Amino acid sequence: MKRLHIHIAVKNLSESIGFYSTLLGSPPTAAREDYAKWNLHDPAVNFAISMRGHSIGINHLGFQVDSEEELREISERLDKASMPSTKQENASCCYSRSNKHWTLDPQGIAWESFHTVGHIDVFGEDTQAKSEENASVCCIPLHNENVENETECCIPNENEVTGCCS
Repeated sequence: MKRLHIHIAVKNLSESIGFYSTLLGSPPTAAREDYAKWNLHDPAVNFAISMRGHSIGINHLGFQVDSEEELREISERLDKASMPSTKQENASCCYSRSNKHWTLDPQGIAWESFHTVGHIDVFGEDTQAKSEENASVCCIPLHNENVENETECCIPNENEVTGCCS
């Protein structure tokens, strides 16, 4: 089964938890001081909000899958369509350890397909942006064709407008 994933960067977590709990008719299934998530069955969605240094608004969209086979199917579709994507194995971000595939839609919105393999006590470890100022921000790694040395890049946030980690 695939579950739609929506992650929104918010200004005030407590206020947003109140709003989304009312809207979704349920309290969060996971809540931390900087993050909350609702794993809903009706509608089938993994909805997350956080205050982690990204610009307020849609952080990224995606699909949470139940198996590595489902994740591989999505990756193969992206490859067959020659859509640029980035693979992460055993990535730790958003209090979870997951295998992931990332791509950008034509508008530049990041799409994450992921299979969660475990949970961790920190927001992220190896997916952090590579600057001290943004050390607590999980990086959304994507290939940026506009970069001469073909480095992996991060989705832009309010502190990093180029989209690439320095």
